[in-house]
Amino acid sequence: MSVATASPLLSLPHMAADRERVEAAMLAAVRTSDDYLTEIASHLITAGGKRLRPVMAIAASLVATGGSAAEEAIQGGIACELVHLGSLYHDDVMDESTTRRGVETVNAKWGNLQAILAGDFLLARASEIAASLGTEVAGLLAHTIGNLCEGQIEELRHTYDISRPVDSYLVSIDGKTASLYSTAARIGGIVAGHDRTVIDALTRYGTAYGMVFQIVDDILDITSSDAELGKPAGHDMVEGVYTLPVLHTMAVGDATGKELKSMLGAPLDDAQQRRALEIVRAGSGIQFAIETAQRFVQEASDACDALPQGEVTNALREATNNLLQSIA
Repeated sequence: MSVATASPLLSLPHMAADRERVEAAMLAAVRTSDDYLTEIASHLITAGGKRLRPVMAIAASLVATGGSAAEEAIQGGIACELVHLGSLYHDDVMDESTTRRGVETVNAKWGNLQAILAGDFLLARASEIAASLGTEVAGLLAHTIGNLCEGQIEELRHTYDISRPVDSYLVSIDGKTASLYSTAARIGGIVAGHDRTVIDALTRYGTAYGMVFQIVDDILDITSSDAELGKPAGHDMVEGVYTLPVLHTMAVGDATGKELKSMLGAPLDDAQQRRALEIVRAGSGIQFAIETAQRFVQEASDACDALPQGEVTNALREATNNLLQSIA
């Protein structure tokens, strides 16, 4: 289940054509003289996706002008998307995942070593593209790759930790999810030559959008059915990743919260997983997570107030609201 269905950003004029340009440019970026490497590196590209990070970069580049995206914005967007895809290759190895986007994962189809190296290759290609856009963009993307690693490490070090602080969760999703949206928006602003005040507002917007995106995704992991998710609901709890609804449910300290806390801290069997989902779904944790996401929606709206007003900025403002509507 996607939290980005029918995003207003996807309906902007020229966006469909610009997304086609993104697809072609991404495939071109990973094409090599080695057909085997090209096949592995393009595996998740051909599996599809909404390309929200390139869409973010494109929209950010057009806030003052509208129209069709310049080639620099396309390239900046695919640099961010290739970083995202490279991180997915690595994530699937760590999680021992077998499917992604309806196809076999690279690690399942070709092996862990190939998946790790192909993920590294995608990061290298992204860095090469960023360097072609100037030293500021190159440095920004390198810093963002570091943020992704820091966010993932923060999550890993609290795996199966029933006392994980909410701040740890927020720091983790800021690094592993929001930072790449923030960077996509900032790169779009930089390559378009926007004023620094606009670039900084776009950066704040991208961060807020990414925070909402991940919180909503984590809520859906609890509230959606197995069929909607394409995987068992509550998968994060099984893996020992305790997200905002779960952390709040345990923190409340009532009888069911204490029951949940007694069950977590170790892998869950099927019966425990079903009971844990019942507890979290019935408690106040989901509402707490929604209210937290609403604060970031407001931050995104505040950032939009500092942007040139028009169709693109309106779509940016609506996009974060749209994320919350996916859990209504």
